[in-house]
Amino acid sequence: MMSIGKGQGMAAQFQGLKFELEYPHSVGVYEKYEDAQKAVDYLSDQKFPVENLAIVGTDLKLVERVTGRKNWGSVLSQSVLTGISTGLLVGILLVLFSPEGQFLPMMMVALGIAIVLNVIFGAVIYATSGGRRDFNSVRTTIPSKYEILCEHKHVMKAREMLQGMPGVRAAAFE
Repeated sequence: MMSIGKGQGMAAQFQGLKFELEYPHSVGVYEKYEDAQKAVDYLSDQKFPVENLAIVGTDLKLVERVTGRKNWGSVLSQSVLTGISTGLLVGILLVLFSPEGQFLPMMMVALGIAIVLNVIFGAVIYATSGGRRDFNSVRTTIPSKYEILCEHKHVMKAREMLQGMPGVRAAAFE
């Protein structure tokens, strides 16, 4: 769990890497990621110790894009495609550890079994769903804003330096 706020530490595990800022404070909030990135790049160009910064996406929104109606045709075709990719992966692994000359039979057996099992499982799941969620979709989480946080020891210097960034004064008068 990540806690962010004035006077609190921020620590998070992400893909085995540890991100940590002691008592982070906000340096600026930006509408676009590119603007936050430009601000950090500017600080880097000014020799600011950027290892004391973090860009954090805030005001998260879950966006789900409906891609189509789910029916027997779409369920079965998706199951076949999933079976093909699974079968190819298993087939390649079997071929790596099998005697020479067994490439084609091993690949065909792996493909066949994977396709049949995926079609069976896909059909059973769709048949037992009872009409709930009869659509296909893709989901993503997107931030509405990007906040640059800085270690408390360097926050005043970062704010001061960003005031000298080209375009900052003009943006204040828009």
